[in-house]
Amino acid sequence: MVTIDDVLDIRSTHSELICFVGAGGKTTTLFKLARELKHPRKKVLVTTTTAIFYPDESDYDEVIVDRLKDSRMFNTVKEGRIVVLAREVSPENKLLGIDREFIEELYKKKLFHYILVEGDGSKRKPIKAPAFHEPVIPNSTRKTIGVIGLDSLGKKIDSNHVHRPELFCKVTGSKTGDTINENVVAQLIVSPEGLFKDVPKGCQKYLLLNKADNEQDKKAALKIIEIVKKDNSCIRGFIVATMADERINAIKWWGR
Repeated sequence: MVTIDDVLDIRSTHSELICFVGAGGKTTTLFKLARELKHPRKKVLVTTTTAIFYPDESDYDEVIVDRLKDSRMFNTVKEGRIVVLAREVSPENKLLGIDREFIEELYKKKLFHYILVEGDGSKRKPIKAPAFHEPVIPNSTRKTIGVIGLDSLGKKIDSNHVHRPELFCKVTGSKTGDTINENVVAQLIVSPEGLFKDVPKGCQKYLLLNKADNEQDKKAALKIIEIVKKDNSCIRGFIVATMADERINAIKWWGR
């Protein structure tokens, strides 16, 4: 069985700082990877630089909500645990994020073997374009996973289906009301202001095309991948999956 950590080439001997951006399954994928990385001799931290909904109890061992930026609070965290960190809980039951500088500190002090960060929001839409202030990605991030929901294909570019449709149109060269197709999605991926905007230099980029629920979805995903590859966008790995069912349907690598 193929797992996300296999795809991302995560080595048990190396610490990792991994960031998730985009829309259409970021949080689901983040916690799936956290569960895969959980090990009796490892510590996993899950956090966000923006906000995420309070996770299900099956996704974590401990939630720490604290405004203090004191790394000493983690000295007593035991191995074999998934810890979720936030600065506060909002009235909407969202965990509000922490500064990327504090994430950098935790990573450099090696207080956790793996740190997984959600770097932007999407209002539960399947596709989005980032605003000027996002994504918020720590500079030491080693891998960034850009997520797009394939259920956006065939939908109109409007506020019902796209987070920030006006920005999305600007990034993809589209118009409000246009239909989202494979070429539009590919443009979002390869644009400097699109899915991988502000990814740190040297950080490996992976594309996850999520919600591949049938053969038509898989064919569309492979078409998107072929278009992106022609752009020479330096994406290291392509994943086509249905994360809600924890199934990775297909992987296509571009040898980088």
